[in-house]
Amino acid sequence: MATKTQDKSVKKKEAIDKATPTKEELAEEVEIAASDVVAEEVQKEEAEAAVKKADKKADKKAAPEKAPAKKKAASSKKAAEKKAPAAKKSAGTEPEEKAAATQSEKPAAKAPVTGQAKDKPSRTGQPPKTMEELLSLADYDLVVPKRGEKVIGTITAKGRKMLTIDIGAKTEGIVADKEFDAAREYIGELEVGQEIEAVVAAAESSSGQILLSLKKAASDARWDYFEEAYENEDVLDAKGIDVNKGGLIVVVNGTRGFVPSSQFGKDLVGNYHQLRGQDLRVRVIEVDREKNRLIFSERHVSEADEIAHKEQALEAVEIGGTYEGVVSGVMHFGLFITVEVPVDGGTLGHVEGLVHISEISWEKVSHPKDYHQVGDRVKVRVLGIDDKTGKLNLSIKQLSDDPWQAIGDKYQQGMTISGTVSRVESFGVFVNVEAGIDGLIHSSKLEPGTELKRGDQITVHVESVDPDQRRMSLSLVLTEMPVAYR
Repeated sequence: MATKTQDKSVKKKEAIDKATPTKEELAEEVEIAASDVVAEEVQKEEAEAAVKKADKKADKKAAPEKAPAKKKAASSKKAAEKKAPAAKKSAGTEPEEKAAATQSEKPAAKAPVTGQAKDKPSRTGQPPKTMEELLSLADYDLVVPKRGEKVIGTITAKGRKMLTIDIGAKTEGIVADKEFDAAREYIGELEVGQEIEAVVAAAESSSGQILLSLKKAASDARWDYFEEAYENEDVLDAKGIDVNKGGLIVVVNGTRGFVPSSQFGKDLVGNYHQLRGQDLRVRVIEVDREKNRLIFSERHVSEADEIAHKEQALEAVEIGGTYEGVVSGVMHFGLFITVEVPVDGGTLGHVEGLVHISEISWEKVSHPKDYHQVGDRVKVRVLGIDDKTGKLNLSIKQLSDDPWQAIGDKYQQGMTISGTVSRVESFGVFVNVEAGIDGLIHSSKLEPGTELKRGDQITVHVESVDPDQRRMSLSLVLTEMPVAYR
């Protein structure tokens, strides 16, 4: 029995010895557990740093991103937890084992995935739920164009039939078809990357793109070109395309303009109709984009030296003086005259002037063309100078005496004189008795059935003369016995 008891004791001791770890094994387990704790602390610090970094990125981004993630438990910790129960059971530490198991079941700290960010709250404090809320958090402004609205964009592509412009909308805008043809010359000068202004012609075309127009931009560019040419006094190339009574219609840089007959040099005055289809050189003398008015001058190129002396010529002009000139234009209201004024050194300066229709002749003038044509050389008297325009007020008739001044002595009441019918009006007939003198036969003094026409030679009686009022009253001399007395 003693032997069996001893054997059992030996076996029990051997079992206890096997279950009890040695000093070396305990030291190894402590070292593993310590390394696990250090690793866990390092992982926590890395997780906190990653969270801070992700938050900073999320603040900079336009739209927040969700980045939930769970971190797996450390494998080394699980290994330690597997070894710990055996040692704790032998030492009678069951409660600590349960606590360790409970701790191992808790979820690990969450860490964001690199490149993602937490949801950024909207202005209401909640994450954005609509596109409008999302865009309100961003610095980007989405353009929603409307027809007729002006937009500014950057040219992204340029082709032979289409121009593409980025205007910041959901799709790019295009200039195509008729809109492209209308601004083809202007588009030819544009380059990719250039910023321009356009007008929305259609908010969405059949292809889903925004149709833009550059007509206004092209028009503004043309006017800017001519305004700059006017300020710089540039000489431009023009081509005559049509002729009218007032002058020559030309095309300059793709734009129609007008050269008045008075703005041709003396070599072309009266012959400008030959310039249809011909090239000529001109200068801009008037630009008015509001009235769509563009006026050119040929003589400012061909007679630039003479015009340069205009200021000297104006200073040399004497009011009441007589000068020679050339008719440069004939209008219904008068004659345009280029007046030749001698200046220092024997040079002739040229100054523009106007002879009003009432200053052409002492006679009644129906139309200036009945007296002079473009290119005629005439003598004129200066009546005055327009300080605003620098042009002269001229007269032709005042080169001769006023015939009405001596009419009171020349024509007496009761005289019988001859004359020519000059006008027939409803109230009577005007009869020209000499140059500048017309008398009137009132309709009440004409026998019924009397018919007179312009150019008829008739005999009249002088009934009254009023030189101050420039009037002469006449009556018709009967050459035949009235029908009632036959």
